[in-house]
Amino acid sequence: MAGYLRETDFVMVEEGFSTRDLLEELTLGASQATAEEVAALFVADLGAVVRKHFCFLKCLPRVRSFYAVKCNSSPGVLKVLAELGLGFSCANKAEMELVQDIGVPASKIIYANPCKQIAHIKYAAKHGVRLLSFDNEMELAKVVKSHPSAKMVLCIATEDSHSLSRLSLKFGASLKSCRHLLENAKRDHVEVIGVSFHIGSGCPDPQAYAQSIADARVVFEMGAELGHRMHILDLGGGFPGVEDAKVRFEEIASVINSALDLYFPEGCGVDILAKLGRYYVTSAFTLAISIIAKKEVLLDQPGREEETGSSPKSIVYHLSEGVYGVFSSVLFDSTCPAPILQKQCGRGDTLNSFPTDKEDCVLTYKIAGNLQRSLHK
Repeated sequence: MAGYLRETDFVMVEEGFSTRDLLEELTLGASQATAEEVAALFVADLGAVVRKHFCFLKCLPRVRSFYAVKCNSSPGVLKVLAELGLGFSCANKAEMELVQDIGVPASKIIYANPCKQIAHIKYAAKHGVRLLSFDNEMELAKVVKSHPSAKMVLCIATEDSHSLSRLSLKFGASLKSCRHLLENAKRDHVEVIGVSFHIGSGCPDPQAYAQSIADARVVFEMGAELGHRMHILDLGGGFPGVEDAKVRFEEIASVINSALDLYFPEGCGVDILAKLGRYYVTSAFTLAISIIAKKEVLLDQPGREEETGSSPKSIVYHLSEGVYGVFSSVLFDSTCPAPILQKQCGRGDTLNSFPTDKEDCVLTYKIAGNLQRSLHK
């Protein structure tokens, strides 16, 4: 043990005791302890996080994992992953502070935001975080002025047109502009030591990784021509965190391994990294939330009323959380979390028969939730 975890950081349960069992106890206890509405809550199975890491090590043995803190910054998650030896990908000063406060050394932190505030660059310089990313001249100039000893990773654009979240619309240098950026870095005496990319979230085509790895090889060769000693390849993220994804993690890993063998074979001196977020936490977190109201609505289906003699109806349920809280992934990632009936209000009750005057009517969702972002009514 590296000393990141203490016994007070987690609760051990008996073998066979499931997340559903724990949620049952928590929701029952909360409803009995207060006459007020029971707030939404997350339950994290940290064992699932550990199992995901073992799967990662098995499927991508050449790749070092860095956790994307912005996905879920819950202390329990950070401490478990630090104990497992992961590095951390931070997007701002607050995230760098967070992981350093639990004892993570600066050498295991990447300041990976390609659009950085000058104050945050200065913070990284002061606290020993030397590995930063860039994708344009302005970012390079900011780092040259505020953190001249930084080691830079050039972020390149990818073909992510099929991804749900297309990061290359905002970030990443085109292959045509890479030589110019590398020349500027050389002129300013900045060390560019690697290449990174991100194919976006929810990409259904594993070959996007292969193409991006091939593009990275081209940039490595550009760098070598200009005198840059590149030795880091960052595969980014976008890996699925659920078993029923369109493309399974194992399929993606197989494509990546083949591409690495072709373009960056073992023994070539290149350190392979990846920045994963939802891969680790989506299956580990369960959100329990109360139904606070329901209503019947007419379905807009012309012709159905004549066929059946009555208008078809559906039931709409209202929850105590929304898309500007723990369901923000609906807006940003185009996800559709599926509810699971956690606790029935009475014998024989179904979802459609939920009364709205009982606060032990609870739904659960699998979601890459953040305990610090859960809102309380």
